[in-house]
Amino acid sequence: MTKRKLDGIVAKGLWLYVLTMGIFHLYTAVFGAFEAYLQRAIHLTWVLPMVFVVYPMFENKKSAQPQTAVPWYDWCFAVVSAVPGIYIMLNYNMIVERMIGVDEITAIQLILGTIVVLALIEATRRAVGLPIILVSLAFMGYCMYYMMTDIATQSGTLGNFSLANFCDWFSGAFKLLIEEMYLTDEGIYSSSLGVSATLVMIFLIFGGFLENSGVGEYFMEFAQAFTGTQAGGPAKIAVVSSCLFGSISGSAVANVYGTGTFTIPLMKRIGYKPYFAGAVEAVASSGGQIMPPVMGAGAFVMASFLNVPFSRIVVAAILPALLYYAVLVMVHLTAKRDGLRGLPPEELPEKKSVLKRAYMMSPIILLVYLLLDGYTPMYAAIAGIVLAWGVSLPNPKRRMGPKGILRAIHDGAKGIPVVCTACASAGFVLGAIALSGIGPKIVSAVLSVSHGIPVLTLLLIAVVCLILGMGLPTTSAYILAASLSVPALGQLHFNSIAAHMFVFYYAIISNITPPVALAAYAAASIAEDSPNKTGWAACRLGFLAFVIPFAFCYDGGLLLQLDWTHNVISIISGVTLVFGIGFSFTGYCGGKIPMWSRVLFAAFGIVPRSLWAGRRRSSRFIFSAGRFSTPKTHPSRCNKVSVASPVLCGAYFSFSGHGH
Repeated sequence: MTKRKLDGIVAKGLWLYVLTMGIFHLYTAVFGAFEAYLQRAIHLTWVLPMVFVVYPMFENKKSAQPQTAVPWYDWCFAVVSAVPGIYIMLNYNMIVERMIGVDEITAIQLILGTIVVLALIEATRRAVGLPIILVSLAFMGYCMYYMMTDIATQSGTLGNFSLANFCDWFSGAFKLLIEEMYLTDEGIYSSSLGVSATLVMIFLIFGGFLENSGVGEYFMEFAQAFTGTQAGGPAKIAVVSSCLFGSISGSAVANVYGTGTFTIPLMKRIGYKPYFAGAVEAVASSGGQIMPPVMGAGAFVMASFLNVPFSRIVVAAILPALLYYAVLVMVHLTAKRDGLRGLPPEELPEKKSVLKRAYMMSPIILLVYLLLDGYTPMYAAIAGIVLAWGVSLPNPKRRMGPKGILRAIHDGAKGIPVVCTACASAGFVLGAIALSGIGPKIVSAVLSVSHGIPVLTLLLIAVVCLILGMGLPTTSAYILAASLSVPALGQLHFNSIAAHMFVFYYAIISNITPPVALAAYAAASIAEDSPNKTGWAACRLGFLAFVIPFAFCYDGGLLLQLDWTHNVISIISGVTLVFGIGFSFTGYCGGKIPMWSRVLFAAFGIVPRSLWAGRRRSSRFIFSAGRFSTPKTHPSRCNKVSVASPVLCGAYFSFSGHGH
């Protein structure tokens, strides 16, 4: 969404406001957060006024210039939106000690609860967009209908409609709704907002330190030095740099603008078509949200939903993320097929110079080590922040003194409004589900439509995730889709981590899926080519991303959830998948290959040798290399996957330069 470009005393005041917010969250990360409900309330109270000041009510489509002044009514909105949170801070003990559903909600609580609901709806519309609001209103509307019906049934007035009775039903249901949303930790202040108030905020600040210390710039130089001279060098720079940078930003669109402004013109310069250059950047940038160790905000929410250490999510995401970034293979094969060369060495950083500054990677390495060693993400992020400051000291241009530290905190904290409002609005859906009990009904509907067939269920959920992701940030799309869809996968005995990762993946893929592909459209604006053309090219280039989630749902080894033998087999099968699809889609394997070979490569790459049939599903099967299999084991325990030697041989020929 468009932001105001403020100046003068308002800009300075906002800068100080955001800095103070960042310092507060940094303080609670170091010395311990407040109790969950209070921490979340403080967090939202800080963010809502910021949204009304930064984001205008309506975009001025007649002028390309951003607004520079805050109108009086937005100042009023900013002040009023903070009042409900201040009330919680002042009356915290009384609120947490009241009995939900027993103690009557007071008039002031009802008014303040209504204010925060309306303020959050408007703030989310401005910062995130209308789709998530429509979804939230739909769920709250159903919740109101359900509770009004329940109240009418209990009072014996269901069949006696009158204006007076309707007002009683509505009043009773509305009070219950506001109580759930405002005075409990199952509505607005649910666990999804808790993730924003703690983990996301501190990792955003960590990202700010990485950028200001020069680590982000080093990622780009590293990618240039080691991939720039190879065939299709600029495209490989885009993939590698977006992979590294995306693990910091956690936003596909931000990643596109962060690295694409440099890489897309370079790709066009050596001969890539503009739409393909944009597609490469869009696919690479979207994958940053699943690239450990930081990943996107949705990964922290996932750990909260699953109640598992964040390190387990990081470990599970490693292999799928690497397979996703096997788009590098597609880029390489396309460059070899089209005869595209790299950049001259004199235009790139020297490898020796880059390696001498390898210590710039140490904050990320330390973060990974601490996460895998069992430390909390908060502790790991704080340690990473301290080390990021340390690596800036040898470079006089990047050395972070007091001003640099404050700037890093501010730069990180200013990115929180979108995540915060999205997570808080997701609480509308979560609260409505808790009050109405609609969750089991949705699960039943999904299973009914798919007839309980696992593959069809996965396809249906994938479509839902793609639709939600068209208008929502990844985190919001994931939260909503996970709340509605994951229980259905649980009914079919899919591994819980695999089920959540499936939803998360498709929420990310929606960034490159037309008709609304935000990352592709952002890349198209830089490439100066058709957004739809760029979007469809991104879909073809990122085809593996559509396959991988299905693969790890049936093969726990791809998430490193099985024993080491099966994990190794899964890794080999993943390599098979990458090269099989790469040779098939590009039509190149050391030389141009005929159509029958492309079909064969695709078959060897995609089709597994055995697939779970599940309980009472022994008749279900899938074929591979001319043979059928109907195992009867649990999906998390089986699934040996084919290892196709022809594909590996093709990989050798392709990268060795030998061919047909």
